[in-house]
Amino acid sequence: MTKIYTAQNAIEAHIVKGMLEQRGISARVDGEYLQGGIGELPLIGLVTVSVADEDYVKALEVLREYESEES
Repeated sequence: MTKIYTAQNAIEAHIVKGMLEQRGISARVDGEYLQGGIGELPLIGLVTVSVADEDYVKALEVLREYESEES
């Protein structure tokens, strides 16, 4: 698995994961439970989305679309 996206929070990570899965790309959210440790952990970079290595390029295309919609 390769980390492909660092989300602002668990909700955003699951939105990205859902978009990837709609395109047939299996994805995993990591670190969402670390948000409970805020105060002792940094506030950013905790929640990430990962995909299988073979899906990396296809997933990047989906992320480009997502980020262009966000702008």
